[in-house]
Amino acid sequence: MSNVATKKTNANPAVRDPDVRLMLRVKDGDEGAFAQLVSNYQSRLVSIFYNMLGNRETAEDLAQECFLRIYQARHGYEPTAKFATWLYRIANNLASNTRRSFGRRKEVSLSAQDSKMMDATPREQSVPEKSALMPTRQIDTRETREVVREALEDLNDRQRMAVLLHKFEEMSYADISEAMELTPTAVKSLLSRARDNLRETLAGYVQPAG
Repeated sequence: MSNVATKKTNANPAVRDPDVRLMLRVKDGDEGAFAQLVSNYQSRLVSIFYNMLGNRETAEDLAQECFLRIYQARHGYEPTAKFATWLYRIANNLASNTRRSFGRRKEVSLSAQDSKMMDATPREQSVPEKSALMPTRQIDTRETREVVREALEDLNDRQRMAVLLHKFEEMSYADISEAMELTPTAVKSLLSRARDNLRETLAGYVQPAG
């Protein structure tokens, strides 16, 4: 690395992020770098949107919209934080706007869909008996994912996003606060309330340490 490049990196810590460097290459016209960023984050974005909105098709559409916005903003890009922080700030705004536009339609649609699924497979969809929730009971991976998804659905939007970024994306409070445009203290409070809510919802599935 040249002395000039080294000084530039030291002056701006964000440039140490490999994905920031990829985005700077995108800014310079490197289409391959953009394809690499899409590869790095597409499945993660779809997962975030799916857990926020509960609809796979919408999640995939919003992931594409997020990348489109990033590409359109490439010429004016200036790294002020980790690339993931900028990406998830865009994702958070998209999810919030989409959630508001859905209004009550999403709840009605999901309620009807769940009703059909329960009619088709009542044993798989029904809530397990308490007697089945013994410490030795093994919950398969698919069921575990569904239980966790439903527990996340009970959180409000900001709590859910904070949990997804912290637990699934392993982001720090500081990075989450930038992505969600909140203070670190507010993020800490959100996560604390979310943990309390999740602990109550998952009490029958997650056995306390003995």
